Amino acid sequence: MARSILSSAHFQNEEAAFAYVEARLWPEGPTCPKCGATDEHIGELNGKTTRLGLRKCYACSKPFTVRIGTIFEGSHLLLHLWLQVIHLMCASKKGVSTRQIQRMLECSMKTAWFLTHRIREAMKDGGIGPLGGEGMVIEADTTYIGGKEKNKHVGKRTRGNIGGVGKQIVHSIVERDGRVRSHHIPRVNGETLRPILEAHADKKSALMTDTAGGYMQIGREFSRHEMVDHGKDEYVRGDAYSNTVEGYFSILKRGLTGVYHSVSEAHLHRYLAEFDFRHSNREKLGVSDVSRADLALLGVKGKRLTYRTIN
Repeated sequence: MARSILSSAHFQNEEAAFAYVEARLWPEGPTCPKCGATDEHIGELNGKTTRLGLRKCYACSKPFTVRIGTIFEGSHLLLHLWLQVIHLMCASKKGVSTRQIQRMLECSMKTAWFLTHRIREAMKDGGIGPLGGEGMVIEADTTYIGGKEKNKHVGKRTRGNIGGVGKQIVHSIVERDGRVRSHHIPRVNGETLRPILEAHADKKSALMTDTAGGYMQIGREFSRHEMVDHGKDEYVRGDAYSNTVEGYFSILKRGLTGVYHSVSEAHLHRYLAEFDFRHSNREKLGVSDVSRADLALLGVKGKRLTYRTIN
């Protein structure tokens, strides 16, 4: 008989959820989030409290649980429900809407919205090392996020806004058969693209782009720079193409438009982190839904996000 992954104990039982999270965040045993003391200075408060997972550090005399110092801190939501939402967001290629989470948890929209943003914080790439490398090919391109003027209410249209005018700009660097890193940028020129490529792309890579002027000068600093001219209906020339990054943009746009519908400029970078995370840890690279959720769980440490700071 078929069995849902969400029927696993850590998705249904709070004690099992604490054990699951502790095993992954404390593989060598409990660590005090206040002073860093390890197992020999930490004791359990069995029989002295009803709080699951509560421990006391005898080095600094502070009580704590595995929630402290993570995105879970300060949340009244049960930990096994957190794990359910993390799994769903990691397993859904185009994301899960705030309204869907709200209905599933039977909570307020504010709670669901804040919950999902904290999970996106856990998904955020630590930026360890640039993409690409010797013998590798990377692609870089930009896309525009936002609705067409003709589809807006007549009172909200802005005369003269055509093409990308009035939209948000996303720049992505993609490794072929590898990771992706995206940024929300104000404009497309050398001034904005150079710092991103210098920080996030290994110049030993071969760089593939279109003919946007911002790539011209910095492209010479890579081992090889090939451009395809879309204006002349050129899309592939040998190994010169940007189809990989454009394929990533198609998933991004379908998610933002079809699932989230409306994404504010202030939070666009958080949604980019979510889509980047799933693409960089996808099935094709040998990462299953369960493994992807575990990777997101490892990212919860040291990423406290409060409602006041997110707004």
